Amino acid sequence: MPATFHRMVALGATCGAVVLAATGHTAHGYRAAQPDPLTAARERMVDDQIRSRGIDNPSVLDAMRRVPRHLFVPPALRSRAYDDTPLPIGLGQTISQPFIVAYMTDALRTTREHRVLEIGTGSGYQAAVLAELVREVYTIEIVPELADRARKTLADAGYRNVHARTGNGYLGWPEQAPFERIVVTAAPPEIPQALVDQLAVGGIMVLPVGTELQEMTVVTRNASGVAQKTTIPVRFVPMVDRPR
Repeated sequence: MPATFHRMVALGATCGAVVLAATGHTAHGYRAAQPDPLTAARERMVDDQIRSRGIDNPSVLDAMRRVPRHLFVPPALRSRAYDDTPLPIGLGQTISQPFIVAYMTDALRTTREHRVLEIGTGSGYQAAVLAELVREVYTIEIVPELADRARKTLADAGYRNVHARTGNGYLGWPEQAPFERIVVTAAPPEIPQALVDQLAVGGIMVLPVGTELQEMTVVTRNASGVAQKTTIPVRFVPMVDRPR
């Protein structure tokens, strides 16, 4: 499969955590909101961009149908929200193309009881998709303006099970560890040990790894150690570790 382009994110110094509060809807978000005129566009996105590329997990497909991607892009670009492409969200960053969000979500093999750590909140879209599938999402973003915007978007959409902080993704979120699942949306040159340490036994972590050449990598942890496998070639921006 050819390289796939993804959301740009840089990770840096740690600040405080904020728990997202909801303004309504259900515990898992937007599906209880007012009727959405873009439902048909999401159906086409799922059928044409995701299912046709081999992702057939019903839970993942349903989550991609439910999450209103147009709320996570700038108003001027909402007519393109369901296109098969990343889109700019300001500050030199983008929202990932729908396929890669679905691909990484599918690779996590989540259940409703899981707690998930996400490194790189960005627009909040990946966190929203995960929030439809799991008990709690903990998400870290370096850019304060993006973190603030994502918090508001997620709260306005009704997601009460997402917790956000601005911080250094290389450090993870140790006070909330261990996590059954971890997803990283920027490419470290090698798998960060702190994130491995925060992965629960039986857990899965999905992340791109590499510098010039990157590969999507699935890390699993069991009682006897850690295993990893690579899947598809990808292109992400580097995961940046700032001085601590």
